[in-house]
Amino acid sequence: MGRGSKRDSDGFRTHTAVAEFWATAAAFGTYFSMYGFRKPFVAAAYPQVVFGWHEKTLLVTAQVLGYMCAKFYGVRRIAQMRDAERVPGIVLCLAMAELAWIAFGILPAPWHVLAVFANGFPLGLVFGMVLRFLEGRRHSEAMVAGLCASFIVADGVTKSVGTWLLEWGANPRWMPALAGLLFVPPLALCAALLRQVPPPGSMDVRQRSERIPMDRRRRIEFLIHHAPMVTMLVTVHVVVTVLRSLRADFAPEIWQGLGATLYATLFTRTETLIAFLVLVLHGLGVFVHDNRRALQVTLLVCLAACLLVTGSATAFWAEKTTALGVMVAIGFGLYVPYVAMHTSLFERLIAWTGDRANVAFLLYCADAIGYLGYVAVVLLRETIFSSAPSPQTTAQFFLVGSAAGGVVLAGLFATALVYVTVNPRSRWPGRAAIASGGPYSEEEQT
Repeated sequence: MGRGSKRDSDGFRTHTAVAEFWATAAAFGTYFSMYGFRKPFVAAAYPQVVFGWHEKTLLVTAQVLGYMCAKFYGVRRIAQMRDAERVPGIVLCLAMAELAWIAFGILPAPWHVLAVFANGFPLGLVFGMVLRFLEGRRHSEAMVAGLCASFIVADGVTKSVGTWLLEWGANPRWMPALAGLLFVPPLALCAALLRQVPPPGSMDVRQRSERIPMDRRRRIEFLIHHAPMVTMLVTVHVVVTVLRSLRADFAPEIWQGLGATLYATLFTRTETLIAFLVLVLHGLGVFVHDNRRALQVTLLVCLAACLLVTGSATAFWAEKTTALGVMVAIGFGLYVPYVAMHTSLFERLIAWTGDRANVAFLLYCADAIGYLGYVAVVLLRETIFSSAPSPQTTAQFFLVGSAAGGVVLAGLFATALVYVTVNPRSRWPGRAAIASGGPYSEEEQT
């Protein structure tokens, strides 16, 4: 779909720029609303002991286990999902998540833990269905950056909503279900808008390659053909997912352990600032048209962000920054590579290779392993601190992990940058590029 051209989709015609804005806004609203069914519960303390475990740790682990299982299932299901199945699938998944929170309020301990697992599984499928509306377009970086801004902002907003409900006297066991109901109207509106999003046009396909459902053979071939780069990116995603999830799920404890005073809007303010900075940074990626160069620039930016993570943790220990400063700096440093995985790295890898694949498949591979690693770290944390971890120990655990993780991530990004630089094009070109003689990048066309 070229600039200025028009495309008919489900009864309306729209210019390319308007269609892209429409798609981004609908995706943002849909995924923002999803967080209303996922994150408000972490605002509560849940101080009891269940099965010898700190209750909140057990609940967070149960939800992440459900989320992780969905990612493993989604590697196959999301990769081969047809266009018409996406919006009904999103609505069904969020309805199941709300029913799980209602069960959470009804069931006695310890059975309520199963309800949280049941909440996590359908939620783990939503992102891939939303992402498929945005990938494979000339401006996918900016569009997916808008989508990713939704979960950065929503992470703070939904915890603020949970805190407000608790302040108004809501029972902690029923608070998540009440919060979910608040997000039903915006979800219904945004899902309806998402149905109207037109598919990528012919110009998008020429520049970014066609994005198609992937059967088992295509999935295996892609992973084998591009094993070095995929392995490095998946390893990056595991480390970033662990650190980002610790920061998100135990935010109240970390803030308290760093000496900050909690108030309802704290989470919203910090995460909104981070979202704005990350959105602007990754949105600029649309101006780099050559796919190989875009990979190089993104890897270099991510490397710098990871050094910021290590540096900010070190600065806090040296009393050179405040709790606010270190949490915003680490949050920004982690979200830069985390969002890059969604906006640029996998997107440009597919475009660079010319393979007919889809980003959702690669993200679900990375997410499945990433959340498995996060579960292992949460359980390790519970094992190290035999009693209920205090806010101070939780904060130190997070800072040490961030400092070490930043170094590991910087090394991985440096290695990936060298790999892309010494390879003028993908080692194994995709069948679509071979068959058509299609370009790998604008430079290689000339």
